[in-house]
Amino acid sequence: MNSEKKYQIALTLVPKVGDVAAKKLIAYCGGAEAVFKESRQSLMMIPGIGPAIANSIVSHDLLSAAEFELRFMEQNDVEPIYFMDDDYPFRLKQCVDAPIMLYVKGDVNLNAKRIVSIVGTRKATAYGRDLTDNIIKGLSHLDDLLIISGLAYGIDVAAHKSCLKYGVPTVGVLAHGLDRIYPPLHYQISNDMQKHGALVCDFTSGTNPDRENFPKRNRIIAGLADATIVIEARKKGGALITAGIANSYSRDVFAVPGRVGDENSEGCNNLIRRNQAALIQSADDVCYLMAWDEESEKNATQQVVLFVDLTKEEEELLGILASKEKLTIDLIAMQAKLTIPKIMQVLLQLELKGLVRALPGNQYAKS
Repeated sequence: MNSEKKYQIALTLVPKVGDVAAKKLIAYCGGAEAVFKESRQSLMMIPGIGPAIANSIVSHDLLSAAEFELRFMEQNDVEPIYFMDDDYPFRLKQCVDAPIMLYVKGDVNLNAKRIVSIVGTRKATAYGRDLTDNIIKGLSHLDDLLIISGLAYGIDVAAHKSCLKYGVPTVGVLAHGLDRIYPPLHYQISNDMQKHGALVCDFTSGTNPDRENFPKRNRIIAGLADATIVIEARKKGGALITAGIANSYSRDVFAVPGRVGDENSEGCNNLIRRNQAALIQSADDVCYLMAWDEESEKNATQQVVLFVDLTKEEEELLGILASKEKLTIDLIAMQAKLTIPKIMQVLLQLELKGLVRALPGNQYAKS
């Protein structure tokens, strides 16, 4: 039994200690194991740690529960991933409230080159399911693509089914432990997903799909992805919570517009109207906005670049843009030794030469 993992899991079981507080404890003490070896008095000197939390940590109950959890994982092929492990999802790690532990059942690369989350109403219409299928079909040609959703009724399960249909790896993020599936009707598809993807959660076994767990689950759906797509959403609901979290993480959010007055489209229309999501109608829109061109087009562009004369400033900005898929003017200015007016002028020249493309939100990407 991995003793290090035992302490890491035990830290997630401390009552009234969330992921942010757990990271504070780790930083103060020097590691998860060190937290449990501190005295009660030392723990209480850490800001925000009172007698109740300190008593829970110094007791042996949590370590016993963590040992039980490790045995469950070993028996059920569940991989525990600590937030400081090399294979922890780097996109999620950037989020302040990222879970210190992830539990993964299946075979998937959570650091894939391109990751998209797809969410929507649980009461999906045939139109919404067809649109989900068309978008995933249109994205399926992209290399190293991963689709994330929540295995719920409606758009979520439609996304997972389409991924299996087109051979796209898919991950279902759960609001409960890996010893159960909710809703039970999705047990079979969850098994199929593990052969070409995975189930992921930050809850230990025995955790029920309680109401308060779903917003917690949504932060992982948003944090794992480069972009979140909302397809059919009502005025209120989990899909809008996920979109809001994605915006708070400065991730791209896209929404498919719907008919005026249609309650299943009210949420999407509101996101677009409030500039909280970019409008998309197809997979081509997603590829364009994310600058995810086909490799053949990229290679063709790279061949053209070889024969274009560039100024020193143009070469500098191209080098900056090459390091990221897209950047805002402000981020470019932070790296370039040029004024913003000069940067705008150079970017325009690069755009006219077909080497740079302008994107919504005052962003630019290398063509």
